[in-house]
Amino acid sequence: MAVDGDGTDGGGGSQPPVKPAAKEKKEVPTLRLSQFPKNDHVSDDYEDLDLEYSSLVLGSLEKYLPTEILTAERIVKYLFMSDVLEKYITRGDLTMAKNRKEYRQNIISNYQPRFRELYNFDPKLLLLPPFRNAISENTEESIRRIISEPFPGVFVFQMFHPAFFQILLSEVENFRMWALRTMLKIKRPTSKSMYGVVLDDFGLDIMLNKLKEEFIFPLCKVLFPEVCGEMFDSHHGVVVEYGENRSVAELGYQIDDSEITLNVCLSKQFAGGELCFRGLRCKKHARAEAKPEETFDYSQIPGQAILYRGCHRNGARATTSGYRANMILWCRNSLFREMETYQKECSDWCGQCAHETKEKESQILAAKRKEMIKVEGEAKRSTDKPWLVYVRRSKK
Repeated sequence: MAVDGDGTDGGGGSQPPVKPAAKEKKEVPTLRLSQFPKNDHVSDDYEDLDLEYSSLVLGSLEKYLPTEILTAERIVKYLFMSDVLEKYITRGDLTMAKNRKEYRQNIISNYQPRFRELYNFDPKLLLLPPFRNAISENTEESIRRIISEPFPGVFVFQMFHPAFFQILLSEVENFRMWALRTMLKIKRPTSKSMYGVVLDDFGLDIMLNKLKEEFIFPLCKVLFPEVCGEMFDSHHGVVVEYGENRSVAELGYQIDDSEITLNVCLSKQFAGGELCFRGLRCKKHARAEAKPEETFDYSQIPGQAILYRGCHRNGARATTSGYRANMILWCRNSLFREMETYQKECSDWCGQCAHETKEKESQILAAKRKEMIKVEGEAKRSTDKPWLVYVRRSKK
């Protein structure tokens, strides 16, 4: 065979070039958070880095990292965790958080608190002895001893000393008057509440963190074990106000942006304002109608605390007279939210999901029953023996 100078055979009797065998693609396993924390692991400190997410959140999340990432450098761990957190915290959220941080720093640098004991939060001064003792014993028996459950998943108990309500409301009023003098526009506590304050904005985040970690979390481990496998890593604490030249309208139903919500009635004299619960709901079914067995209205008692899941859809009736104020603390767990993404689409705890699943099962059973009745009817009408009808149908 003649070969041209360029190394080809000139086209005569040429063979098609042989393609190298394609390399077999190896599937790279997706790295996911561990289902259980590595409690003996000491998390890195991220405080010295100017990061988008708080060191507290990163340190808590780090204990759930897969082994391949857990042993990596700190920056690698951060990048992996930031990818996880981005699913729940958008860039817009981060910008808002940055603006909020600057807003709070301005307040804390200039605002003079009235009651320092509130900020230091001495449990002996502000919490009732029976409640403190129950948490100190830290057993299911001691906790259930101080709690009543008037409706499934809604827990009621006495928690704060009466002095706490007086001090907190006075501090809120002191902050409001300071904001008025300095012409500071106070940010709204929630999207549905026009009147009230965000407690973290003027330095009460330390108090709320202590309350959440040392007193609310032990309760939740007993009352909501399916949610509270690990410590809450963020919160949103507010005081909201109704009546007396403030909003008196009825609040529509919502699911809270929390895993667990603590709601404490602070004021003494008012009428109306009943809390309304309308069933556990996933986000997909947040507006689905409540079934009669899911409906529960609770008349608030001054000084009483109520604890329930954030997905327990709730609202409040209009405050028809007097002045009503509530302290609300949303406790959040980013790990729980991440783990929920691995679960099946239908949530077994959601009342509407459970209802739809039951409906589908009923339809399937009804269809099978109808088919069996049809087969039996054909068997009776046939001159053949009934078993022949089944055989013929099965061959179709």
